[in-house]
Amino acid sequence: MSTVLTDFPGRGRSLNPFVILDGAAGFIDFARDVFGAVENTEARTPTPDGRLIHAELRVGDSLLLLSDALDGWVPHPGLFQVWVSDVASVVSQAEEHDAVVVTPPTPFYGAVTLARVQDAWGNLWWLYQPVPGQADPKPSWEGGSDVVFRTLDEHLRAVSAR
Repeated sequence: MSTVLTDFPGRGRSLNPFVILDGAAGFIDFARDVFGAVENTEARTPTPDGRLIHAELRVGDSLLLLSDALDGWVPHPGLFQVWVSDVASVVSQAEEHDAVVVTPPTPFYGAVTLARVQDAWGNLWWLYQPVPGQADPKPSWEGGSDVVFRTLDEHLRAVSAR
């Protein structure tokens, strides 16, 4: 049986997402401006026409790999969970960069505030902020808000219908 490696300094985490996007260079700017991502410029590999066949972004302690969709390729955006220090600020920054709010900042279980945004490339970002001492919300089946599930359900159904 194969074992997942956990000790390989400088090459990301055990699992590193890879997305294929239309306009990868613009996405790099978005990730830098909204999440403070840092590009490993040595890994950037453009094709002769300028599209990226490979690029790497360090987001926090993780590595996000990406490329442009080349001729005959379908874009494959991702679903990402990111821990942030100020979820409302990140949502605001994302909106300034053409992201759409899917779920506004909402108290969630485990002393966390959750928000979701979809960027212009179709990536859906789950944004989590630790809020020590914040009480867990009442479940919707006990009369609490259904915003966390309902907004995701509505968004994913709308995307699927396209």
